[in-house]
Amino acid sequence: MNIQYYGDFCFKISTKPAGRATEDIIIWTDPLQKGAGLRSPQSQVDLVFLSHEKKEDVQSALKEEVIIFDAPGEYAAKGVSAMGFPAYRDTEGGKERGQNTVFTFESEDIHVCYLGALGHDVTPELLEKLNGVDILFIPVGGADTLSAKVAAELVRKIEPGIVIPMHYKIDGLTLPLETEKAFCNAMGNCPREALPKLNIKKKDLEGKPMEVVLLERGV
Repeated sequence: MNIQYYGDFCFKISTKPAGRATEDIIIWTDPLQKGAGLRSPQSQVDLVFLSHEKKEDVQSALKEEVIIFDAPGEYAAKGVSAMGFPAYRDTEGGKERGQNTVFTFESEDIHVCYLGALGHDVTPELLEKLNGVDILFIPVGGADTLSAKVAAELVRKIEPGIVIPMHYKIDGLTLPLETEKAFCNAMGNCPREALPKLNIKKKDLEGKPMEVVLLERGV
């Protein structure tokens, strides 16, 4: 599995759910919106996870044949099995910023959780469904999602092997976010430098105790 970060909530994930000798399936998460200051990946895409955006708002960046998961439910496409769970973008049941979908999916025997624009601590019921997560994508820039403190507390509840922060201030992004530093301080184990991309296999996850991975912005 290959993971690249493009800023805000946008990742490009290349994976081979059908095995090593098969073609990659390309997954995007929440493509960047106009006015964000950065661009989404410039490549083919097979599956898109939309946690809080509407299809019509991102359609111009996508091909017509792209499969879009944008609501709670059970999904299977291109060899990828996914689940979407209802959540909110705030602590008021969605009254301030609306709804959000937390997604989990499996590919290459790796269990991934993409929290999207989650704005609150998770319920015990949802936490149970996130048991066994290998890779966790979590918003850490405050403002309109989790505070750094709550994000760190949530990581410790979920106990993933690898933690990949998202939705924080980086060069070029025009959104009013905090940097990842407060989250890193709360976690206490952030690396000094970011990686251009993350290449990972299931066997690489053995013995990973909530290891934080920072990713450079993809081009």
